[in-house]
Amino acid sequence: MTSIRIAPAFVVIVSGMVAALHVGKIPPAIPVLREALGLTLVEAGFLLSMVQMAGMLVGVFVGVATDSIGRRRSLITGQSILAIASFCGIWAQRPADLLVLRAFEGFGFLLIVLPAPSLIRQLVPLGKLTLYLGLWGTYMATGTSLALIAAPAIMSMLGWHGWWGVLAGFSAAMALWVLLEVPAERNDPSAAAPLSAGDSWWQRLRLTLSSAGPWRIAITFSMYSSQWLAVIGFLPSIYAQAGLGGQTAGALTALACLVNVTGNIAAGRLLHRGVLARHLLYVGFVTMIAASVLAFGQFTSEVPVIRYLAVLIFSAVGGLIPGTLFSLAVHVAPSERTVTTTVGWMQQCSSTGQFFGPPIVAWLASQAGGWHWTWVATGITSLIGLFLAKGVNFTRHA
Repeated sequence: MTSIRIAPAFVVIVSGMVAALHVGKIPPAIPVLREALGLTLVEAGFLLSMVQMAGMLVGVFVGVATDSIGRRRSLITGQSILAIASFCGIWAQRPADLLVLRAFEGFGFLLIVLPAPSLIRQLVPLGKLTLYLGLWGTYMATGTSLALIAAPAIMSMLGWHGWWGVLAGFSAAMALWVLLEVPAERNDPSAAAPLSAGDSWWQRLRLTLSSAGPWRIAITFSMYSSQWLAVIGFLPSIYAQAGLGGQTAGALTALACLVNVTGNIAAGRLLHRGVLARHLLYVGFVTMIAASVLAFGQFTSEVPVIRYLAVLIFSAVGGLIPGTLFSLAVHVAPSERTVTTTVGWMQQCSSTGQFFGPPIVAWLASQAGGWHWTWVATGITSLIGLFLAKGVNFTRHA
């Protein structure tokens, strides 16, 4: 009987999805945590943003570190940290306990998602690289939506402690799977000679941040991530105000999150066929502008079906942007040794956008007395993204 072998690059992609489960485990658990631990709304906000805060503060430095310790080893270490932190969370007695553990989870998350594109680059033939990077771009939407769907059922049976324990088990199993199925890459310190003195972390960081390409894609990513998280993150609140029940609002939000996967996959396939990267970015940002106007403009306030369909289009077609940018990251890096540093800088700018985007949209909604001016904030970020996309010239043949 012939055994089915999973491609190592696909194992790396699944590892990112498991990491994203930990990002998505908090929103559906907040009502339970507020009742069980006395979690305040402010503490809940910090619990939600702690992963983004880690990426915002140290993303590029973690990227530099993973270039040195090895990508495969970084993935295993990151999943192990997630497993231990989530397992320890079972015994949390105070909100402060979870906040501290959440900081460790943020660090583990970065150790997984930053080296993954560079590792995928080494695991697949060049002709298939854009396809796999398009799949990689789905990790966050897939993992987060699965968490939104699964959490209520698991917590109803096992409580929030059980939910934390289940995810700890997933990460522990994922660390073992990576260890067994993903080969040590050629630049892994465990399989190659030590770095030369001329390849120090400081030189890789300086080379990355002195190049225009990493800056362009990093800021472009922040323009996308800030508005996507703001819209998706506030959907449950918006639907609750509209009178929808918690389970219905959660399911609608999960679907809006999940459809983002389609854009990511499409980006990989279209780049593989030779479509210009900047054209995909144009389509993504223009669609997000139009869809956000339909979703939040006052003229559609009496047609909720159109509003929700617009949110789905906003997320699905917007998915072209991260799928494209992850492919660009491995090409605009100044050298082979700075790919993960480049992705780290992109993640740091993305996390900054995710950290500030939702509060800005919330402030705008509070000033306007509703969500009907949300499209102004998303429109401004999309216009900046369009301007930055003008300088992108990459195709898969470049």
